[in-house]
Amino acid sequence: MKQSIQLRLGQQLTMTPQLQQAIKLLQLSTLDLQREIQEALESNLMLETAEEDDADRDGAGRDGTGREHAAETANELSDHELPERQQAQADAAVDAEIPAEASALPEDLAVDSEWSDTYESEPAEQYAGPSASPGTGASGDIDLYAQQSRPRTLRDHLEWQLNLGHLGPRDHLIAEALIDAIDADGYLRLDPAELIETLNLEDLELDEVMAVLHAIQALDPPGVGARDPRECLLLQLRQLPAETPHRANALKICDSLFDALARNDLDELRRHTKRSDHELGGALALIRSLQPRPGSLISDHRPDYLIPDVLVRKRAGVWQVELNPETQPKLRVNEDYAKLIRRADDGAENLCLKTHLQEARWFIKSLLSRNDTVLRVAAKIVELQRDFFDYGEEAMRPLILRDVADSLELHESTVSRVTTQKYMHTPRGTLEFKYFFSSHVGTASGGECSSTAIRAFIRKLVAAETASKPLSDSKIAGILSEQGINVARRTVAKYREAMGIPPSNERKRL
Repeated sequence: MKQSIQLRLGQQLTMTPQLQQAIKLLQLSTLDLQREIQEALESNLMLETAEEDDADRDGAGRDGTGREHAAETANELSDHELPERQQAQADAAVDAEIPAEASALPEDLAVDSEWSDTYESEPAEQYAGPSASPGTGASGDIDLYAQQSRPRTLRDHLEWQLNLGHLGPRDHLIAEALIDAIDADGYLRLDPAELIETLNLEDLELDEVMAVLHAIQALDPPGVGARDPRECLLLQLRQLPAETPHRANALKICDSLFDALARNDLDELRRHTKRSDHELGGALALIRSLQPRPGSLISDHRPDYLIPDVLVRKRAGVWQVELNPETQPKLRVNEDYAKLIRRADDGAENLCLKTHLQEARWFIKSLLSRNDTVLRVAAKIVELQRDFFDYGEEAMRPLILRDVADSLELHESTVSRVTTQKYMHTPRGTLEFKYFFSSHVGTASGGECSSTAIRAFIRKLVAAETASKPLSDSKIAGILSEQGINVARRTVAKYREAMGIPPSNERKRL
């Protein structure tokens, strides 16, 4: 096969570094964007924030006796070269303000002595500067709970109570093994009989393990260490005072009729307990007030904070959208470093400055493009979903990404990146951009109804139903059909389960 040289023309889409950076910034959430901006400020010497620079200039221009003014005055004095007589007078005035005993050091000061042994310091409560910890009180005491490096877990809480008890070394070892087998919900996920084989203790029997387990089940929170939901409810009921109303009936139901309780079979409960509806309803209300997952009361979960990207307000009857100023730092190029660049110099230092300058300009331009795109998409969403902001979820209209993309002449993938992990603060709560996009269902008049609106209708019907005769999925579908919304029973069941609403047989109450 003979080799030859051929010339071909073709087109190829290439993503430049600028485009890659713009796409990366566009899909970042607010917290990730702030982290990215901080990394850019630390790595690029040409970037700076306008707020810090302006604040420094404002502080330097203030009149007073602060440090800035003192430093400025000292510079002026050094520039004018005061005579020696004026300088000596200034030194004497400074020495006169300092007590003689404060500047005198004892000659026989021990090597291992501390400063506080010789000199008296001011009380700690007289100063509460910015370095003071939030957990430090006025008396200087440190709140150890405020200085925790990790959230408190159920295991930590149980071990703390275990150390306060008076268990022997053998029982303490068994208790630690049992606590290790308790999950985050507070349930024991290990058969006590299996613990005998795990622990290498001489003459260990099941009765000894059960005795330690009962001691753990008496700890806080009530119900911890249970092996199933039935035992968890019984432990909590037994720890209630004996004079608690309906306690005896609740204990009987959980002990003997737990299967009927799980099915919410009111007829069977009424038939076996032989109690009136009032007494049975009070016992069931007491059981519902218990905690089926006692471990969740102790586990300290750190909250996830959402920072909205845009703010939506209604002013003079018009909905207005604006960027959140707290998430938009003002970046600019450092003019002092930019002046050091020499055009004709090809040195390593000059090339480094040029590279940093170009990257800084690209970053600022990409950041401005991101803010403009987010604002445009948010404004278009508010415009298309104006009825939702005025009347609520029931007025939500069907919306897809293509509708916004065609209106703004953007690509659908760009709108998808903008609406991911972006939030807007509205009078109806902080909502994600994706919340306003939903599928639709046909109506009897030939129109469309949003799935979000259908969920709102179902939630409204369930809230207004009679407790003794809850609405079934078929009945809800019939009511929606009467209102012109053609929806099947299976669709109603799917929306109901997505909202966490139990079926009609479990919603029945006395």
